[in-house]
Amino acid sequence: MIARRLRASLKGWGGVGAMALACATALVLALLLPDSTLGDGGTGVGGQGVARGTQAKAPECIDPQNLSPAPSGADGPTIDAIKNRKDRRLIVGVDQNSYHWGYRDPNNPKAGSDLEGFDIDLVHAIAKNILGDENAVQFRAIPTSQRIPAIQHGKVDMVVRTMTINCERLRQVAFSAPYFTTGQQVLAPVSSDVTGYDESLAGKRICSASSSTANERLTADLGHGLVSSAIVSPPVPNQLDCLVRLQLGEADAVVTDGALAASQAAQDPSVELKGGIFTTEFYGVAMKKGSDDDLVRRVNQVLADYRKDGWRQSYDKWLAPTLGPDSPSEDPPVAHYKQTT
Repeated sequence: MIARRLRASLKGWGGVGAMALACATALVLALLLPDSTLGDGGTGVGGQGVARGTQAKAPECIDPQNLSPAPSGADGPTIDAIKNRKDRRLIVGVDQNSYHWGYRDPNNPKAGSDLEGFDIDLVHAIAKNILGDENAVQFRAIPTSQRIPAIQHGKVDMVVRTMTINCERLRQVAFSAPYFTTGQQVLAPVSSDVTGYDESLAGKRICSASSSTANERLTADLGHGLVSSAIVSPPVPNQLDCLVRLQLGEADAVVTDGALAASQAAQDPSVELKGGIFTTEFYGVAMKKGSDDDLVRRVNQVLADYRKDGWRQSYDKWLAPTLGPDSPSEDPPVAHYKQTT
């Protein structure tokens, strides 16, 4: 009965329905991935062949986007481990269901099974710099809720998946300097009386993804900035699940990053952005914490070069059509690095 209802509700949604199915598949695959798939004994990041040391005391986290180490083009133990793998590829956690960020276009036969999007372009740039081949990448689709565990358990070298830098996450993983500016925003049906992150959310069921900054903000704001009668629904594994819930009438509004919300509105003309962004956040590339930060520094070097040549072309191709003119995201954020003494 539930399956028939879902098929009927999604009929005509095209790529959205297909991506929702892929979303569920990605969750199953992510949970089943064994640690041994990283390589054969000691070549994975954080594996037996990588030196470990005592983590230095972290600087006070006031401006989390400014706590990444300065860029460097030098190799180090972590990069050496990647280069010495039998399967000489960068292992990267990504999304395969976020339109124009990381997705498979079902309407583009030339794309085939390849992932494409703004985040995917950045991954190719990192692989080219480190391994000399932009296609030397093993993509692993992971749900929002599994981004940090995938890094900590050594299943990926890094995550490039619309991941906001904040103080809590910096206690668990390392981040590059920021590569994108965004903020939280409300998405709701066009016919809805919701007007933004305001009193119009009274009595509304609000959907967000597990382990997302949106869910953290909703939980913290309920009754303290968010109208107390708003219903913060239990979080879902992936952001796309919230769009499906809107389509099924099981949610009244979604709170997520404005850039992601704009892409979802471009997918589905029955929903739209409501009000402006109400936070300022920055995406970064997430990597494993440790005493050796050569991979983080190398990614920061890639980003420094990418901001000059590559970022604008990728933005104009994937995001400018949905974000429109005068978007706060239209320029790459200025990088500031951790001060060393």
